[in-house]
Amino acid sequence: MYQDETLVCRDCGNSFVFSASEQAFFAEKGFQNKPSRCQACRAAKRAAQNGGAARQMYSVICDGCGQPTEVPFQPRGDKPVYCRECFNAQRANRY
Repeated sequence: MYQDETLVCRDCGNSFVFSASEQAFFAEKGFQNKPSRCQACRAAKRAAQNGGAARQMYSVICDGCGQPTEVPFQPRGDKPVYCRECFNAQRANRY
């Protein structure tokens, strides 16, 4: 259905591949436009918007599987905190 496509980054001018799996992801999310920046420039733009600082992560124990993980928010203790896999499983079970 989708085929890899070569695009040109609007920031650095380098070519990058917009893979078939990325295209499927974009379609699933309802995105209508193709990416205009390569992965490196997207990451640089994201970092610049965040003041250049890396996102602070918090170490926690997953309430689903008991494994250590990191989350991008400080848990308050009043709600369960899940690793990515358990969070996705919880979300899938809700719908």
